[in-house]
Amino acid sequence: MKITKKNTLTEYLFIIIGATIVALAYNIFFLPARLAAGGISGISTILFELYQLSPSLVQLVINIPIFVIGWIALGKDFSWKTLVGTFWVPFAIFLSEDIPFTITNPFLGALYGGIMLGIGLGIVYKGNGSTGGTAAIAQIVKKFTGISSGYSQFIVDGVVVIFSIIVFNLELTLYALMAIYISGKAIDFVQLRTSTTKLILIITEEEEKIQSLIQKQLDRGLTKVRSIGGYTNQDKTMILCVTQQQEAVHLKKLLQKEAPTTFVIFIDASEIMGRGFSLDKYYGQKL
Repeated sequence: MKITKKNTLTEYLFIIIGATIVALAYNIFFLPARLAAGGISGISTILFELYQLSPSLVQLVINIPIFVIGWIALGKDFSWKTLVGTFWVPFAIFLSEDIPFTITNPFLGALYGGIMLGIGLGIVYKGNGSTGGTAAIAQIVKKFTGISSGYSQFIVDGVVVIFSIIVFNLELTLYALMAIYISGKAIDFVQLRTSTTKLILIITEEEEKIQSLIQKQLDRGLTKVRSIGGYTNQDKTMILCVTQQQEAVHLKKLLQKEAPTTFVIFIDASEIMGRGFSLDKYYGQKL
């Protein structure tokens, strides 16, 4: 029990530290450089440019109904850790809004802001937390429309990008897109320190349990190969599964909890062709 409490406190500490870094990235780089890099922070940047509204207040006001709706619609998928991450970001933005060190150059803002944002979000994810925002909206859209998470996130962030072009200009929007790309790479480095698509090899004697975790928790397909342990000469199953980076992180945590003795290998994968990657994840689904 003591170990569990210690792990829980460590995860909350990760969430607070990561959310603070996210807030600093916003106040130091994104807001001064006028970069609406997607998400709720991008909306607050646009509203600050148009009406001089407080970014921390805007993010707080927007996140409250999103969190309430998410809690009602998704239930256990919205935890107390999500609550902490969701509201710590605007709080930290409020505390650091007068920070004297700011970058107005959009290239430097996109580069270093993207790196800082990705590191912060990666730390939050390592604490099994979330900063809410458009990620939460994407989860809700997925539940009620059947559109996959990737499509949902694309639609929500795409709306922010479109408004960014209208309010700012194409050049600043392209810098914002660059920041989004860089932050994704930084998240990947913090989480797995490799590329965003993973080939996962799982050698196990608990075939049914692992298959259930992958299919129900990740909504991914898999391939099973019968194998024999070289040391024990016992029959085993090698499960092959290809996932996105964040799904791989989630599966890693699930396996550590549910099947800690399972032998797992994470391998960088590229040029993935097939359903869920080059094709729609669900048969007949359209964007």
